[in-house]
Amino acid sequence: MNKNSYFAVMQIQSKLPNVGTTIFTVMSGLAREHNAINLSQGFPDFYPDQKLLDLATKYMNTGFNQYAPMQGVIQLRERIAEILQTCYKANYDPDTEITVTAGATYAIYTCIAAFINKGDEVIIFEPAYDCYSPAIEVHGGVTVPIELKYPGFSIDWNFVKSKMNSKTKMIIINSPQNPSGTTLNAIDLKELENLVKGKNIIVVSDEVYEHMAFDNKPHQSVALFEGLRAQSIIVSSFGKTVHTTGWKIGYVAAPKELMAEWRKVHQFLVFTVNHPFQMALADYLADKKNYLELKNFYQQKRDYFQKLISGSRFTIEPCTGTYFQLLNYEKISDEKDTDFAIRLTKEKKLASIPLSVFYTSKKDDKLLRFCFAKKEETLEQAAEIINSL
Repeated sequence: MNKNSYFAVMQIQSKLPNVGTTIFTVMSGLAREHNAINLSQGFPDFYPDQKLLDLATKYMNTGFNQYAPMQGVIQLRERIAEILQTCYKANYDPDTEITVTAGATYAIYTCIAAFINKGDEVIIFEPAYDCYSPAIEVHGGVTVPIELKYPGFSIDWNFVKSKMNSKTKMIIINSPQNPSGTTLNAIDLKELENLVKGKNIIVVSDEVYEHMAFDNKPHQSVALFEGLRAQSIIVSSFGKTVHTTGWKIGYVAAPKELMAEWRKVHQFLVFTVNHPFQMALADYLADKKNYLELKNFYQQKRDYFQKLISGSRFTIEPCTGTYFQLLNYEKISDEKDTDFAIRLTKEKKLASIPLSVFYTSKKDDKLLRFCFAKKEETLEQAAEIINSL
Protein backbone atom coordinates (compact mmCIF):
# COMPACT_ATOMS: atom_id res chain seq x y z
CA MET A 1 0.00 0.00 0.00
CA ASN A 2 1.49 3.36 -0.98
CA LYS A 3 1.49 6.33 1.35
CA ASN A 4 -1.43 8.12 -0.33
CA SER A 5 -3.73 5.08 -0.25
CA TYR A 6 -2.83 4.49 3.41
CA PHE A 7 -3.98 7.96 4.42
CA ALA A 8 -7.05 7.66 2.20
CA VAL A 9 -8.46 4.91 4.42
CA MET A 10 -7.79 6.72 7.71
CA GLN A 11 -10.92 7.81 9.53
CA ILE A 12 -10.30 11.17 11.20
CA GLN A 13 -13.05 12.62 13.36
CA SER A 14 -12.43 16.36 13.44
CA LYS A 15 -12.97 18.16 16.72
CA LEU A 16 -13.62 21.34 14.73
CA PRO A 17 -15.48 20.15 11.61
CA ASN A 18 -16.91 23.57 10.80
CA VAL A 19 -13.75 25.60 11.35
CA GLY A 20 -11.53 26.76 8.51
CA THR A 21 -8.71 29.27 8.25
CA THR A 22 -9.22 32.40 10.36
CA ILE A 23 -10.48 35.56 8.67
CA PHE A 24 -7.30 37.35 9.72
CA THR A 25 -5.12 34.92 7.78
CA VAL A 26 -7.48 35.07 4.79
CA MET A 27 -7.62 38.85 4.56
CA SER A 28 -3.92 39.39 5.25
CA GLY A 29 -3.13 36.81 2.55
CA LEU A 30 -5.47 38.58 0.16
CA ALA A 31 -3.79 41.90 1.00
CA ARG A 32 -0.36 40.45 0.15
CA GLU A 33 -1.64 38.86 -3.05
CA HIS A 34 -3.15 42.12 -4.31
CA ASN A 35 -0.53 44.47 -2.83
CA ALA A 36 -3.22 46.17 -0.74
CA ILE A 37 -2.87 48.39 2.30
CA ASN A 38 -3.50 46.04 5.21
CA LEU A 39 -5.82 47.54 7.82
CA SER A 40 -7.34 44.11 8.47
CA GLN A 41 -5.13 42.25 10.94
CA GLY A 42 -4.45 44.09 14.20
CA PHE A 43 -0.75 44.81 14.26
CA PRO A 44 1.32 48.01 14.08
CA ASP A 45 3.34 48.84 10.97
CA PHE A 46 5.78 50.93 13.01
CA TYR A 47 8.73 49.89 15.16
CA PRO A 48 8.56 49.43 18.92
CA ASP A 49 10.70 51.63 21.14
CA GLN A 50 14.40 51.09 20.43
CA LYS A 51 15.00 51.04 24.20
CA LEU A 52 12.89 47.89 24.44
CA LEU A 53 14.72 46.23 21.56
CA ASP A 54 18.07 47.10 23.14
CA LEU A 55 16.96 45.54 26.42
CA ALA A 56 15.95 42.33 24.64
CA THR A 57 19.31 42.22 22.89
CA LYS A 58 21.10 42.84 26.18
CA TYR A 59 19.42 39.92 27.87
CA MET A 60 20.07 37.60 24.92
CA ASN A 61 23.74 38.59 25.00
CA THR A 62 24.10 38.13 28.76
CA GLY A 63 22.92 34.54 29.01
CA PHE A 64 19.12 34.59 29.46
CA ASN A 65 18.51 32.09 26.66
CA GLN A 66 17.44 28.95 28.53
CA TYR A 67 14.11 28.03 30.12
CA ALA A 68 12.43 30.63 32.28
CA PRO A 69 10.41 29.47 35.32
CA MET A 70 7.03 27.93 34.48
CA GLN A 71 5.19 30.84 36.14
CA GLY A 72 7.33 33.46 34.34
CA VAL A 73 10.36 35.31 35.66
CA ILE A 74 9.73 36.86 39.05
CA GLN A 75 10.91 40.26 37.81
CA LEU A 76 8.07 40.42 35.26
CA ARG A 77 5.46 38.97 37.61
CA GLU A 78 6.33 41.63 40.16
CA ARG A 79 6.07 44.26 37.44
CA ILE A 80 2.61 42.97 36.48
CA ALA A 81 1.54 43.17 40.13
CA GLU A 82 2.77 46.76 40.15
CA ILE A 83 0.78 47.56 37.00
CA LEU A 84 -2.40 46.07 38.48
CA GLN A 85 -1.89 48.09 41.66
CA THR A 86 -1.10 51.29 39.76
CA CYS A 87 -4.07 51.04 37.41
CA TYR A 88 -6.74 49.38 39.56
CA LYS A 89 -5.53 49.51 43.20
CA ALA A 90 -5.77 45.71 43.16
CA ASN A 91 -3.36 43.46 45.02
CA TYR A 92 -2.26 40.27 43.27
CA ASP A 93 0.45 38.01 44.71
CA PRO A 94 3.16 37.61 42.02
CA ASP A 95 4.04 34.16 43.37
CA THR A 96 0.60 32.57 43.39
CA GLU A 97 -1.76 34.81 41.39
CA ILE A 98 0.13 35.94 38.26
CA THR A 99 1.50 33.84 35.39
CA VAL A 100 3.27 34.99 32.23
CA THR A 101 1.78 33.44 29.07
CA ALA A 102 2.58 32.83 25.43
CA GLY A 103 0.18 35.55 24.36
CA ALA A 104 -3.47 36.19 25.18
CA THR A 105 -5.07 33.70 22.77
CA TYR A 106 -3.09 30.92 24.43
CA ALA A 107 -4.07 32.22 27.87
CA ILE A 108 -7.77 32.16 26.99
CA TYR A 109 -7.47 28.66 25.55
CA THR A 110 -5.83 27.50 28.77
CA CYS A 111 -8.66 29.04 30.85
CA ILE A 112 -11.15 26.96 28.90
CA ALA A 113 -8.98 23.82 28.96
CA ALA A 114 -8.54 24.06 32.72
CA PHE A 115 -12.17 24.62 33.71
CA ILE A 116 -14.61 23.53 30.99
CA ASN A 117 -15.86 19.94 30.84
CA LYS A 118 -18.18 18.18 28.42
CA GLY A 119 -21.62 19.77 28.43
CA ASP A 120 -20.59 22.90 30.34
CA GLU A 121 -22.02 26.13 28.91
CA VAL A 122 -19.94 29.23 28.27
CA ILE A 123 -21.57 32.58 27.57
CA ILE A 124 -19.78 34.83 25.07
CA PHE A 125 -20.80 38.18 23.60
CA GLU A 126 -20.92 38.66 19.84
CA PRO A 127 -19.39 40.02 17.72
CA ALA A 128 -16.74 37.94 19.50
CA TYR A 129 -13.06 37.45 18.85
CA ASP A 130 -12.82 34.20 16.94
CA CYS A 131 -10.69 32.15 19.36
CA TYR A 132 -13.35 31.73 22.05
CA SER A 133 -15.87 29.35 20.53
CA PRO A 134 -13.43 26.86 18.93
CA ALA A 135 -11.62 26.40 22.25
CA ILE A 136 -14.94 25.76 23.99
CA GLU A 137 -15.94 23.24 21.30
CA VAL A 138 -12.61 21.36 21.44
CA HIS A 139 -13.15 20.71 25.16
CA GLY A 140 -16.74 19.52 24.79
CA GLY A 141 -18.31 22.70 26.05
CA VAL A 142 -21.32 24.49 24.59
CA THR A 143 -21.03 28.08 23.41
CA VAL A 144 -23.99 30.30 24.33
CA PRO A 145 -23.65 33.37 22.11
CA ILE A 146 -25.40 36.59 23.11
CA GLU A 147 -25.47 39.39 20.57
CA LEU A 148 -24.53 42.88 21.67
CA LYS A 149 -27.25 45.40 20.81
CA TYR A 150 -26.37 47.41 17.69
CA PRO A 151 -25.95 50.33 17.38
CA GLY A 152 -23.79 50.89 20.44
CA PHE A 153 -22.94 47.23 21.14
CA SER A 154 -24.47 47.30 24.63
CA ILE A 155 -25.35 44.30 26.82
CA ASP A 156 -28.89 43.48 27.93
CA TRP A 157 -28.09 41.99 31.34
CA ASN A 158 -31.64 40.78 31.89
CA PHE A 159 -31.29 38.72 28.73
CA VAL A 160 -27.96 37.39 29.97
CA LYS A 161 -29.65 36.32 33.20
CA SER A 162 -32.31 34.47 31.19
CA LYS A 163 -29.56 32.46 29.46
CA MET A 164 -27.89 31.38 32.70
CA ASN A 165 -28.64 27.98 34.26
CA SER A 166 -26.97 25.21 36.25
CA LYS A 167 -24.82 24.30 33.23
CA THR A 168 -23.35 27.81 32.94
CA LYS A 169 -19.73 27.50 34.12
CA MET A 170 -18.02 30.47 32.48
CA ILE A 171 -18.74 33.92 31.06
CA ILE A 172 -16.17 35.51 28.75
CA ILE A 173 -16.15 39.29 28.51
CA ASN A 174 -13.90 41.50 26.40
CA SER A 175 -13.38 45.20 27.09
CA PRO A 176 -12.15 47.27 25.34
CA GLN A 177 -13.86 45.04 22.82
CA ASN A 178 -12.44 43.60 19.63
CA PRO A 179 -13.91 43.90 17.04
CA SER A 180 -16.44 46.60 17.97
CA GLY A 181 -14.04 49.14 19.51
CA THR A 182 -16.44 49.73 22.41
CA THR A 183 -15.99 49.51 26.18
CA LEU A 184 -17.97 48.29 29.18
CA ASN A 185 -18.75 50.81 31.93
CA ALA A 186 -18.85 50.46 35.71
CA ILE A 187 -22.58 49.72 35.67
CA ASP A 188 -21.96 46.79 33.33
CA LEU A 189 -19.34 45.32 35.64
CA LYS A 190 -21.60 45.73 38.69
CA GLU A 191 -24.41 43.96 36.84
CA LEU A 192 -22.06 41.11 36.01
CA GLU A 193 -20.81 40.98 39.59
CA ASN A 194 -24.36 40.62 40.86
CA LEU A 195 -25.21 37.95 38.27
CA VAL A 196 -22.35 35.62 39.19
CA LYS A 197 -22.31 36.24 42.94
CA GLY A 198 -22.70 32.99 44.85
CA LYS A 199 -22.70 30.91 41.67
CA ASN A 200 -20.14 28.40 40.46
CA ILE A 201 -19.26 30.56 37.46
CA ILE A 202 -15.82 31.76 36.39
CA VAL A 203 -15.50 35.07 34.54
CA VAL A 204 -12.71 35.25 31.97
CA SER A 205 -12.02 38.92 31.29
CA ASP A 206 -10.15 39.51 28.04
CA GLU A 207 -8.48 42.86 28.71
CA VAL A 208 -5.72 42.86 26.12
CA TYR A 209 -6.54 46.47 25.16
CA GLU A 210 -6.69 47.58 28.79
CA HIS A 211 -4.39 50.57 28.21
CA MET A 212 -6.43 51.83 25.23
CA ALA A 213 -9.59 53.33 26.74
CA PHE A 214 -10.24 56.78 25.32
CA ASP A 215 -11.92 60.12 26.02
CA ASN A 216 -10.84 60.34 29.66
CA LYS A 217 -12.93 57.31 30.60
CA PRO A 218 -10.80 54.83 32.57
CA HIS A 219 -10.80 51.16 31.66
CA GLN A 220 -13.20 49.20 33.84
CA SER A 221 -11.24 46.08 34.78
CA VAL A 222 -12.78 43.26 36.78
CA ALA A 223 -9.88 43.95 39.18
CA LEU A 224 -11.73 47.09 40.31
CA PHE A 225 -14.66 45.10 41.71
CA GLU A 226 -13.77 43.02 44.77
CA GLY A 227 -16.54 40.46 44.48
CA LEU A 228 -16.06 40.03 40.75
CA ARG A 229 -12.29 39.81 41.10
CA ALA A 230 -12.70 36.79 43.37
CA GLN A 231 -14.37 34.83 40.54
CA SER A 232 -12.38 36.17 37.59
CA ILE A 233 -9.31 35.45 35.50
CA ILE A 234 -7.84 38.52 33.80
CA VAL A 235 -6.07 38.02 30.48
CA SER A 236 -3.86 40.72 29.00
CA SER A 237 -1.22 41.17 26.31
CA PHE A 238 2.13 42.94 26.23
CA GLY A 239 2.11 42.71 22.44
CA LYS A 240 -0.64 45.32 22.31
CA THR A 241 0.93 47.52 24.98
CA VAL A 242 4.48 47.78 23.63
CA HIS A 243 3.83 47.20 19.90
CA THR A 244 5.39 43.72 19.75
CA THR A 245 2.57 41.39 18.70
CA GLY A 246 5.13 38.96 17.30
CA TRP A 247 6.69 38.38 20.72
CA LYS A 248 3.49 36.63 21.86
CA ILE A 249 3.80 37.42 25.56
CA GLY A 250 0.87 38.15 27.85
CA TYR A 251 -0.28 37.36 31.35
CA VAL A 252 -3.10 36.02 33.48
CA ALA A 253 -4.03 37.24 36.95
CA ALA A 254 -6.46 35.37 39.19
CA PRO A 255 -7.11 34.33 42.80
CA LYS A 256 -4.63 31.66 43.86
CA GLU A 257 -7.23 28.86 43.88
CA LEU A 258 -8.09 29.50 40.23
CA MET A 259 -4.46 30.09 39.30
CA ALA A 260 -3.38 26.77 40.82
CA GLU A 261 -5.78 24.91 38.51
CA TRP A 262 -4.86 27.09 35.54
CA ARG A 263 -1.14 26.35 36.01
CA LYS A 264 -1.79 22.59 36.09
CA VAL A 265 -2.76 22.79 32.43
CA HIS A 266 -0.31 25.53 31.47
CA GLN A 267 2.71 23.48 32.53
CA PHE A 268 1.84 20.79 29.97
CA LEU A 269 1.00 23.13 27.07
CA VAL A 270 3.90 25.55 26.68
CA PHE A 271 5.41 25.25 30.19
CA THR A 272 7.35 28.49 29.85
CA VAL A 273 7.71 31.65 27.78
CA ASN A 274 10.53 33.47 25.95
CA HIS A 275 13.12 34.26 28.63
CA PRO A 276 15.07 37.33 27.37
CA PHE A 277 11.90 39.11 26.25
CA GLN A 278 10.37 38.66 29.70
CA MET A 279 13.42 40.27 31.27
CA ALA A 280 13.30 43.13 28.76
CA LEU A 281 9.60 43.79 29.46
CA ALA A 282 10.19 43.81 33.22
CA ASP A 283 12.82 46.54 32.83
CA TYR A 284 11.00 48.55 30.18
CA LEU A 285 7.69 48.73 32.05
CA ALA A 286 9.40 50.06 35.17
CA ASP A 287 8.81 53.39 33.47
CA LYS A 288 5.06 53.73 34.02
CA LYS A 289 4.57 56.16 31.17
CA ASN A 290 5.26 53.25 28.79
CA TYR A 291 1.79 51.94 29.57
CA LEU A 292 -0.05 54.87 31.18
CA GLU A 293 0.45 57.11 28.12
CA LEU A 294 -0.54 54.51 25.57
CA LYS A 295 -4.19 55.62 25.53
CA ASN A 296 -3.12 59.12 24.46
CA PHE A 297 -0.93 57.71 21.69
CA TYR A 298 -3.76 55.66 20.19
CA GLN A 299 -6.45 58.26 20.76
CA GLN A 300 -4.40 60.63 18.61
CA LYS A 301 -4.28 57.98 15.89
CA ARG A 302 -8.02 57.36 16.17
CA ASP A 303 -8.77 61.09 15.95
CA TYR A 304 -6.42 61.57 13.00
CA PHE A 305 -7.94 58.64 11.08
CA GLN A 306 -11.48 59.83 11.77
CA LYS A 307 -10.59 63.35 10.63
CA LEU A 308 -9.06 62.03 7.41
CA ILE A 309 -12.24 60.10 6.48
CA SER A 310 -14.83 62.50 7.91
CA GLY A 311 -15.93 63.54 4.42
CA SER A 312 -16.41 59.97 3.14
CA ARG A 313 -19.70 58.18 2.51
CA PHE A 314 -18.95 55.76 5.34
CA THR A 315 -20.61 56.27 8.71
CA ILE A 316 -18.00 56.39 11.47
CA GLU A 317 -19.08 54.27 14.44
CA PRO A 318 -18.11 55.34 17.99
CA CYS A 319 -14.71 54.01 19.04
CA THR A 320 -14.06 54.22 22.78
CA GLY A 321 -11.18 51.74 23.00
CA THR A 322 -8.80 49.34 21.16
CA TYR A 323 -7.10 50.32 17.91
CA PHE A 324 -10.00 49.35 15.67
CA GLN A 325 -12.46 51.61 13.88
CA LEU A 326 -15.78 50.32 12.55
CA LEU A 327 -17.19 51.92 9.41
CA ASN A 328 -20.73 51.39 8.14
CA TYR A 329 -20.93 51.26 4.33
CA GLU A 330 -24.72 50.98 3.80
CA LYS A 331 -24.72 54.32 1.91
CA ILE A 332 -22.19 52.90 -0.53
CA SER A 333 -23.26 49.31 -1.28
CA ASP A 334 -25.84 46.68 -0.41
CA GLU A 335 -23.33 43.84 -0.83
CA LYS A 336 -22.69 41.34 1.93
CA ASP A 337 -19.89 42.58 4.14
CA THR A 338 -17.69 39.62 3.21
CA ASP A 339 -18.13 40.32 -0.51
CA PHE A 340 -17.58 44.04 -0.08
CA ALA A 341 -14.41 43.49 1.97
CA ILE A 342 -12.97 41.15 -0.65
CA ARG A 343 -13.84 43.53 -3.51
CA LEU A 344 -12.37 46.46 -1.60
CA THR A 345 -9.13 44.50 -1.22
CA LYS A 346 -8.91 43.30 -4.81
CA GLU A 347 -10.15 46.36 -6.66
CA LYS A 348 -9.29 49.28 -4.38
CA LYS A 349 -6.22 47.76 -2.66
CA LEU A 350 -7.46 48.24 0.91
CA ALA A 351 -7.94 45.30 3.28
CA SER A 352 -10.36 45.31 6.21
CA ILE A 353 -12.30 42.72 8.23
CA PRO A 354 -16.06 42.13 7.69
CA LEU A 355 -17.90 42.06 11.00
CA SER A 356 -20.36 39.25 10.19
CA VAL A 357 -17.61 36.63 10.64
CA PHE A 358 -17.63 37.39 14.38
CA TYR A 359 -21.28 36.29 14.76
CA THR A 360 -22.62 32.75 14.96
CA SER A 361 -25.66 33.98 13.02
CA LYS A 362 -23.44 35.79 10.45
CA LYS A 363 -25.40 38.96 11.25
CA ASP A 364 -24.60 41.61 8.65
CA ASP A 365 -24.96 45.26 9.67
CA LYS A 366 -22.79 46.49 6.75
CA LEU A 367 -19.77 47.05 8.98
CA LEU A 368 -16.07 46.73 8.26
CA ARG A 369 -13.30 46.83 10.87
CA PHE A 370 -10.17 48.88 10.14
CA CYS A 371 -7.00 48.84 12.26
CA PHE A 372 -5.53 52.30 12.89
CA ALA A 373 -2.35 51.09 14.63
CA LYS A 374 -0.45 52.38 11.64
CA LYS A 375 1.96 55.11 10.60
CA GLU A 376 0.36 58.39 9.57
CA GLU A 377 1.34 57.88 5.93
CA THR A 378 -0.39 54.47 5.93
CA LEU A 379 -3.57 56.01 7.35
CA GLU A 380 -3.39 58.81 4.79
CA GLN A 381 -3.10 56.34 1.90
CA ALA A 382 -6.00 54.30 3.28
CA ALA A 383 -8.13 57.42 3.76
CA GLU A 384 -7.59 58.44 0.15
CA ILE A 385 -9.13 55.14 -0.94
CA ILE A 386 -11.97 55.37 1.60
CA ASN A 387 -12.83 58.91 0.49
CA SER A 388 -12.93 57.81 -3.17
CA LEU A 389 -15.77 55.33 -2.62
